[in-house]
Amino acid sequence: MAKARPKPPQRLKGWAAIAKFLGQTPSVAQRWHREGMPVTIEGRAVSADPAALARWIGTESGKVRPIRIAGPRGDLVADLKQGLSYVRGSPKKH
Repeated sequence: MAKARPKPPQRLKGWAAIAKFLGQTPSVAQRWHREGMPVTIEGRAVSADPAALARWIGTESGKVRPIRIAGPRGDLVADLKQGLSYVRGSPKKH
């Protein structure tokens, strides 16, 4: 009998879970929230919808946001060069 695939979480609870979903640190997730990332704060509780985060990452202010989620096999030097070229105004296609 085949195992059922686990469902993605309906809500991410806490800065650590949000940051892990984004592949970033909690401080980066908090900074992105200050920049408009959709996060719900109720008292001391923080949560976010994974689908809303994915949409925000891809289309902040109507333009594609250059973001790389770091993975264990990623080329960090190439990612850094791509990010720097974007910031300088000349995005290079890879």
